[in-house]
Amino acid sequence: MTTYKSTCPLNCWDNCGFVVEVEDGKIVKIDGDKEHPITKGKICGRGRMLEARTNSDDRVLYPLKKIDGEFQRITWEQALTEISDKLADVKQTFGSTAVLHSHDYANGGLLTKIANRFFNSFGGATELIGSICWGSGIEAQNWDFGNAASHAPEDIYNSKNVIIWGRNVTRTNMHLFGYLQEVRKKGVKIIVIDPIYNGTAKIADSYISITPGMDGFLAIGIMKELIRLDLQDKTFLEKYTVGYEDLVEIIDSISIQKVEKLTNVPRETITKLAHVYSEGPTATYMGLGMQRYANGGNTIRLIDALVAVSGNVGIPGGGANFGNTQVGQSFDSEALTLPEKKKESRAFVMTEQAEKILTATEPPIKMIMVSCGNPLTQVPNTALVQEAFHSVDSIVVLEQFMTDTARLADYVLPSATVFEEEDIYYSSMFHHYVNYGPKLVEARGEAKSDVWIWTELAKRLGFGEDFNYAREEYIKMGLGSLQDEGITFETIKENSHMPLPVNLVPWHDFQFTTPSGKFEFTSAIGEMKGYDGRLQLSYPRESVYTDKELARKYPYSLLTIHPLRSNHSQHYHLIESLQTVKVEVSKDIAENLGLLPNDIVRVFNERGEIKGKVQILKESSPNIVCIDEGQWHIFGGSVNSLTPHEVSDNGLGSSLYDCLVGIEKV
Repeated sequence: MTTYKSTCPLNCWDNCGFVVEVEDGKIVKIDGDKEHPITKGKICGRGRMLEARTNSDDRVLYPLKKIDGEFQRITWEQALTEISDKLADVKQTFGSTAVLHSHDYANGGLLTKIANRFFNSFGGATELIGSICWGSGIEAQNWDFGNAASHAPEDIYNSKNVIIWGRNVTRTNMHLFGYLQEVRKKGVKIIVIDPIYNGTAKIADSYISITPGMDGFLAIGIMKELIRLDLQDKTFLEKYTVGYEDLVEIIDSISIQKVEKLTNVPRETITKLAHVYSEGPTATYMGLGMQRYANGGNTIRLIDALVAVSGNVGIPGGGANFGNTQVGQSFDSEALTLPEKKKESRAFVMTEQAEKILTATEPPIKMIMVSCGNPLTQVPNTALVQEAFHSVDSIVVLEQFMTDTARLADYVLPSATVFEEEDIYYSSMFHHYVNYGPKLVEARGEAKSDVWIWTELAKRLGFGEDFNYAREEYIKMGLGSLQDEGITFETIKENSHMPLPVNLVPWHDFQFTTPSGKFEFTSAIGEMKGYDGRLQLSYPRESVYTDKELARKYPYSLLTIHPLRSNHSQHYHLIESLQTVKVEVSKDIAENLGLLPNDIVRVFNERGEIKGKVQILKESSPNIVCIDEGQWHIFGGSVNSLTPHEVSDNGLGSSLYDCLVGIEKV
């Protein structure tokens, strides 16, 4: 048995360091790397499941083609020849943008960018922009700051107060939870704001229950109190911001009583939060759920504004911490993706891809290539996604298992796992370390790395010269100017992990990357893109305040939260206990409908329905239904059969939390 350092590839906040045991060419155990400066030897069940994922007997190990409705094994030569012929034919007949590259972020490896290199060299394709997961929030912070940048994890030691707003770190960001436990012992006050009482709330000094989708109004209420009490940071506002007058106009347009009613948070609590923000440094850690509404971008912008008004921008221990995209921006993406090769261009917002497939003309979508994603489970409005994918001539899926999307494909190409290929990995969400992932075992069966697959297709399509590089050479391309700072492939390999040169306290010099160079309450970027750049009073699309008739018909808010043991849909087929739909309901729903634990219920709206077993939430806002996302159709169906596919207010996010449902006992 041999032990190696490695890393987790999953699209997650923490990007953990691994220690992996290999025996007779097989992964036998995965544990945490105690020497990793952030993850410190602790890993979650999702990471440990990568052993089972690599060794599973259910893996796709050979190229498959659907013939007369059944998958049959074919050779790589046949698969690559037929797929490249189809790509060439579609391009010649309709143009290259008749091909859609449907992707997501299942893998945090640098070389996932090689797919973009392929489609750019192909001449361009229809690409996806934005994100189902966090697109609204990233765009919102681009409008406000010029970038989405979070403080380094260790900076929490400089905080006096920590606000965890809509982020259950016990489930999605376990190493931040470790930091919270440490700083709490040192007297740091921790406050959790969330519709649901969760594992993070258990260690907090106080828990504040809030109506789903109304977080922006709470931020307005706190700012009203800051201004009333004359606690705003006047120096920061005068020197380093633009548009403050527009913000004050919005704040003054709504009463504190209306804020109380909308948020279900009493004024006394709002006033206390104003003091917490003014008596900083106060760090705010935002979750992803509250920006998955029609008003999601505005919500994040209002919380950014609160952090700015209270003087917690650019100081140690403060921050509006959402994403940390400065990490990914450290790499030379253009060297890897060759954007100059693109001749044609078209983009669909990720959450809207089904509708756009069905309505696309000049050219229509004739072929879909899927990598690093499972849209038939993860993209909102499942029925529409199924209709869209059935409407195209050819679907090719690069996969490791027969997911919902793979089952719909014409060709399934077996893809290697993290331990069967070499890459470097990073996350643009929490910490700023890049981790090395060595190839530890040979790929099983005839599985191949995605890089190999794109290379072989490129050769057959006549642009193989763009792919005449080894993996190590690609990695060095992506490292770009980092190599001049001593962050080379060799040093990363030698050390297993290295910090990237990012700002550990973003905006410490108060030099923002907005057009004005200041924090923008009224966004010039938003105006350039055709939006009203001012902050708004905006509501969820599906709520009693915007559609009373719909709210009478479907009176409950559906939250589709991340599963504890699976990274989205990736592990459900490997964990039997997950293969039942769990429907969590607030106490008031259980009492009003006479529901008991393990009752079977139907959750429904005009988009679809799903059935599952009842569990009752310990504490939450009223009228809430929670169902974990990622469930496969063969185990009861994806909750996205209920969720809407419309984009959020700033055009780059989803609105899948903006979802009203009915519920009844079966």
